[in-house]
Amino acid sequence: MNQLLERISVDPQICFGKPCIKGTRIWVSLILEFLSAGNSIEEILEQYPQLTHKDILACIAYGAAMSAENYVAIKMVAA
Repeated sequence: MNQLLERISVDPQICFGKPCIKGTRIWVSLILEFLSAGNSIEEILEQYPQLTHKDILACIAYGAAMSAENYVAIKMVAA
């Protein structure tokens, strides 16, 4: 298991059980959305100074692990 994933927690009593960065109520999905919108890690850290660079990498690692197990249906475009 990727050690970065130890920075992610899932607790049914916190944020409805959504995966969060441990010790915060910041959703992994929120960080991934920021990154996918083009925000840099530095911009996210400015907005959330309680986070570390490794916390952001942990979110990416979590997304990668989830995509290895699950998939999102995306409409195929014919070439």
